[in-house]
Amino acid sequence: MELVERAEQAMHLKQMLMECDSRKGMVVLLDGPSGSGKTELLHRVAEHASRTGGLVLRAACSRAEHALPFGVLGQLLRSAPVPDASAGELEELLLRAAATQDAGAGSDAHRPPAGGAAVIGPELAGVLADITRAVLRLARDAPVFLAVDDVRHADRLSLDCLLYLARRTGSARVMAVLTDDSELPGGRPMFRTELLDQPHAHRMALTPLTEAGVAGFLAAHLDRPSAERLAPEFHALAGGNLLLLTALLDDHRATGGVRREGYGRAVLRQTSRVDPPVAAAARALAVLGASARPDRIARIAGIDAARAESALRTLAAAGVVNGLTFRHDVARQSVLDDLPADERATLRIKAAELLYEQGCPATETAGLLVEADRPAGAWSVDVLLEAAEQELIAGRSHRAAAALEAALRARPEPAAEHAAIEARLVQVRRLSDPATAETHLAALVTAAHRGDLTPAHSVDLVRQLLWQGRTTEAGELLERLRAAELEPHGEVAALLHDTEQWLAWTHPTLARRGRKPRGPQPTADVAAQPTDPWCRPTALLADALVNGRSHEVVQRAEQVLKDRGPSYDITWPEEPALLALSVLLNADRPDAGAWCDRLLTEGHTPYSPTWMGLLSSARAEAAVRQGDLSRAVDHAQLALSHVSPNAWGVALGAPLSALVLATTRMGRYDEAESYLTRAVPKAMFETRYGLHYLHARGQFHLATGHDHAALADFLACGERMRAWGIDVPGIVPWRTSAAEAWLELGNREQAARLAYDQLGRPGHNGARTRAAALRVLAVGGPVGRRPQMLTEALDLFEQCGDRYEQTRVLADLSDAYSELGDNRRARTHARRARHLVTLCGAAPLNEALLSFVDESDEPAGSHPTATDSALLTGSERRVAALAVGGYTNRDIAAKLFITPSTVEQHLTRIYRKLGVTCRKDLPIELTTSGVEAVSAAGEA
Repeated sequence: MELVERAEQAMHLKQMLMECDSRKGMVVLLDGPSGSGKTELLHRVAEHASRTGGLVLRAACSRAEHALPFGVLGQLLRSAPVPDASAGELEELLLRAAATQDAGAGSDAHRPPAGGAAVIGPELAGVLADITRAVLRLARDAPVFLAVDDVRHADRLSLDCLLYLARRTGSARVMAVLTDDSELPGGRPMFRTELLDQPHAHRMALTPLTEAGVAGFLAAHLDRPSAERLAPEFHALAGGNLLLLTALLDDHRATGGVRREGYGRAVLRQTSRVDPPVAAAARALAVLGASARPDRIARIAGIDAARAESALRTLAAAGVVNGLTFRHDVARQSVLDDLPADERATLRIKAAELLYEQGCPATETAGLLVEADRPAGAWSVDVLLEAAEQELIAGRSHRAAAALEAALRARPEPAAEHAAIEARLVQVRRLSDPATAETHLAALVTAAHRGDLTPAHSVDLVRQLLWQGRTTEAGELLERLRAAELEPHGEVAALLHDTEQWLAWTHPTLARRGRKPRGPQPTADVAAQPTDPWCRPTALLADALVNGRSHEVVQRAEQVLKDRGPSYDITWPEEPALLALSVLLNADRPDAGAWCDRLLTEGHTPYSPTWMGLLSSARAEAAVRQGDLSRAVDHAQLALSHVSPNAWGVALGAPLSALVLATTRMGRYDEAESYLTRAVPKAMFETRYGLHYLHARGQFHLATGHDHAALADFLACGERMRAWGIDVPGIVPWRTSAAEAWLELGNREQAARLAYDQLGRPGHNGARTRAAALRVLAVGGPVGRRPQMLTEALDLFEQCGDRYEQTRVLADLSDAYSELGDNRRARTHARRARHLVTLCGAAPLNEALLSFVDESDEPAGSHPTATDSALLTGSERRVAALAVGGYTNRDIAAKLFITPSTVEQHLTRIYRKLGVTCRKDLPIELTTSGVEAVSAAGEA
């Protein structure tokens, strides 16, 4: 071990040793806390004495030998490297001393009077005089150096002998150096006082290393920059304790961190060296953690308050604690792990009872109860339940689940209360990992059929079962609820009605329609949950989606998204927001993606990977609808990283369908096929998630030339939607997709029939729905009618912000104008299509567009050039760049923070300067500088 910041003390001791050689005896007490380097300093000076011709006698005291008479004296005399004759004399003296002790064992001759020093009898005094004379004879030939480490653990008789010797060595070639820690309780204060009263005695205080000393210590093992960088951290963790610093250095070399095998073990060595009350205080501090206070430590450790304060000072001096906390959690865990499991649990329950008695917050008390993992009486259940709710409010769902699990173990009876706790635990666990919640569902189903579960909890259980694909059990439970006699205007009846509305959208095979809503009213039953706050908006939005009236509730959906926050209950918190996003998507609102981004970036209380996964999945769907394919893939993959595929249940169809559809449109067919080979729950195909999955699979088949398989998937979507009563185009456009498959198969009549049927359906007034149908009719109809229908379809897709569909329509327009012999318009639309296809990343469309004639073949002056673009102002160039990029006037206004009317005015001036009549004729060259404009607008 390196001696740092001890050079002055070492030099002083060596100077004393030189003076001792001149018959000037010395007694030195090295006083310092554990790990201050006093033992190493003692050894270094002893080695120096030996090298310079001194006779070194050593002894190391131990608590284990505290009661061994003359144990330390025996170590000193037997360690002397002397001739056999002298060694025999010393051994004989030790035997005489032991015999003297045995002879007086039954008397009070050697016992100290109350409050005074020990009284030495005449026989023992004679032996000590002979031992002193023997040591002085040894000093005639060479200076004698007595080294006694940890003198506080020496036996009393050896201490008497050391004092006797110290009184008589003032003018002898004898130097005694002893180490001690005067701050530790339970030492020998009378011995220290009498020792230091000798005129030739000195006390040399050693303190822990400073931060500069730590840097010097590290510099001996590491390069100087690393030493200076690590010194503050190491000093904070070790408090200048050399033993702990050495362990930290070893840990740093091994792993770069702090290990239990290194630093933790060194902490245990420190606590093993202290007296039992100090060790008990360390264990109490480890158990209490952040709840520690001196009075609590005293209660848990079984010591008085003064002793607790003293113990904390001792632990602080040893570098183990700083105030009322361990310097590193590894230290605390090491102390806890060193306890037997039963003792550890007992201490934790004792601490929990103390905190409960003192009225501490439930979360503090519950933490100890959870760690104890053992029932602690009926009082503990109420504390755990209260703590669980507080942890949820604070956003710590994992701690809430742990508290509920402990409460569940602590209250097996009565069955109804046990079931209520387990139902709440399932709700909480679903926030973080729905797969773990499934382990409780069987018990809850049994409890529900036994009548131990409240109707409100039963409704929630239905949703949990449906998430996991356990449709049969959910259906049985639903029928039981429907058959129950409920208060006509009660909360449970209203809750069940709203759930029916939700079922019609998400799990239509189980929905029962036709019930009229019943207004909820307060109930006096404290055991029943209040009506879930998600029910009213969920029912309203779900009803609008099912009946194709999304456009009528857009404002309500936006309000739901604005209001979402910590006030939402955890029973099913994401449903209102997800349905609101579905409304925006089905209403062809291009800002649905922006709403998703806002929700993804804001803080959520409580945080839920499940919610983040569902929200990322919704963002992926929005990106697909906007033609932002790479972003769709990113968010869908992110959704699967938030929640493992096995935990998604039937909702797995949402992110998978987005992945399949996006990768298919990007031309990454092998990747899309790999997603389709993943196992999905069979029950998924009885939900709306199954519709999205079937449609995405059909698009994959269509893109890869399997037209009949594609048609089968699209028609399967249609059959399900008609049978379920949700045949609205906003869910999946199965008719126009099937029409495209019929076109590939050469059946234009069937394609036209489906397209006209789509236009005549309720809800056909949606821009996306009409645009898709018009495109099918145009592609399958006479070439002369195509431009008009495709132009209208293009305008509608621009309103939706769908760049992928815009690209397809532009390609169709280019093809149509080419067939009609209008090469200029064909090239213009091809250029725009090429630009948009690079933005959305649709490789197959890009390959198809390569067959069109390049714009460089167009005669000079036939369209606006980059030189013409220089006529535009900066504001006009930004507007024009976004317009060429496919953004609507409303999108441009939002990005540039101007009004839509201002955008229209800019476009009017742009058309006049460039000599064009509409945005379709704007030169593609505008995007060369427009990329920066778009980026700047986005950042703004």
